[in-house]
Amino acid sequence: MKKVLFIEDDTVVRENTAELLELADYEVITASNGKSGVAIAKQEKPDIVICDIMMPEMDGYGVLQELSKDPETQHIPFIFLSAKTEHKDIRKGMDLGADDYLTKPFEEEELISAIESRLAKVAILNKMRDNKTSEPETNESKINSLNELREMVKNYEEQNYKGGETIYEEGKQSNHFFFVDKGVVKSHRMDEYGKELITSIYKEGDFFGNTSFHKHTPFEEYATAMEETRIYAVSKDELKEILINNSAITLELIDVMGNNISGIKEQLLEMAYGSVRKKAARTILLFSQKIRRHPTQSIRISRSDLASVAGMASETLIRTLSDFKKEGLLEIEGRNIKLLDVEALKRIS
Repeated sequence: MKKVLFIEDDTVVRENTAELLELADYEVITASNGKSGVAIAKQEKPDIVICDIMMPEMDGYGVLQELSKDPETQHIPFIFLSAKTEHKDIRKGMDLGADDYLTKPFEEEELISAIESRLAKVAILNKMRDNKTSEPETNESKINSLNELREMVKNYEEQNYKGGETIYEEGKQSNHFFFVDKGVVKSHRMDEYGKELITSIYKEGDFFGNTSFHKHTPFEEYATAMEETRIYAVSKDELKEILINNSAITLELIDVMGNNISGIKEQLLEMAYGSVRKKAARTILLFSQKIRRHPTQSIRISRSDLASVAGMASETLIRTLSDFKKEGLLEIEGRNIKLLDVEALKRIS
């Protein structure tokens, strides 16, 4: 019988939910606040923790952080249960390392399903570890390419964002790695003068995020959706397990990340030494390539984003775009830019 620790300060919710879980054949232990919940978790070592967020003495975020610090409890699946439904609250919980997030009021089937799926995942990972030490590897269990990895990560947490929504913030804890399934994401930071600098653009099929596998390493930049975007988030523990079992794709992923770094270096050199016209032309071509549009198709991009990547003032960029338009190199309609003469843009120096 699996042991569930339920931490909830509301007596009625705590007792009703405990009864519901017991009827579903779980052994249930409860705590009325975060502080006592941490103590019970360290003593009882439950199979899974379900925890409210707003509680006296220690909130749910604090509980998760305390359990994550202890090697004996840091791998216990953790589900937040709360009336807080704002996107930023959900993201905060997931960024701290939570496995799932349910909002009150919840359906019995929804809670049981969340518990079953998290316990099943733990069982699968444990079996993978056991098989790795006791049985020879077979080709069927291997991931042979990044394309197979891309398909695999779609089994993890799906996140959807509208254009302009923040995916993660600089300084926040980095416990996940991300894959872009649809849309475009920019990573960016602010310089000492408060000007935004875009450090990279990620399109469909790209991986991004803090590549350090150390827990609670902070992000060093912001990531924002540039249009309607769907991504998948894989915890660093899960990704590490995948890469350990599939060394071939580890090298391939390193190559991809290395190419991204080379592109960033080239972009920085261009920002520092390129002419205004060359910077603008190269940036437009870069966006067209990254967003995977055909060169002659329109791309929808804000002037501020173009200016940030090009490393110039928005006013300067707008004047340069007007010149390109007069020269018949592109068309501009609102935020849409259509490239008319790709080769001519490439030749600008």
